[in-house]
Amino acid sequence: MPNIATVLKSEISRIARKEVRAETETLKKQSAQYRSHIAGLRRQVADLEKLLRKQSNGARAAPAAAAVEESARTGLRFRSKGFATHRQRLGLSAAQAGALLGVSGQTIYHWEAGKAKPRASQLPRIDALRKLTKNGAAAAVAQVMG
Repeated sequence: MPNIATVLKSEISRIARKEVRAETETLKKQSAQYRSHIAGLRRQVADLEKLLRKQSNGARAAPAAAAVEESARTGLRFRSKGFATHRQRLGLSAAQAGALLGVSGQTIYHWEAGKAKPRASQLPRIDALRKLTKNGAAAAVAQVMG
């Protein structure tokens, strides 16, 4: 015959497990709903960020279109690869080319890497640099840099 204390103890633990399971079941359901809601909000934020990027790119495209129009009007173009090749052909460092054009050497590196483009107001000076020979460039650098 089983001990009454053991039977009572096992029955209490069984009922306690049943009650805990019932309580945690509702919490699990709520947690799943919250996770689902959070995932939906994340998707919504991602969509809004994507839309914002598209709109900001559209805003940048307008000035870029104006720059293209300006270069079309003046007939001057800029290619980063061609600029880098010509600068090397003249034997100029980025700092020297920058001094001739009135910009920093870092700006020259950014132009050549395609990270930035020169302003329309700088295109005539770049065109003048294109027309220089190696000796003419050396003389111009000596004059500008002293």
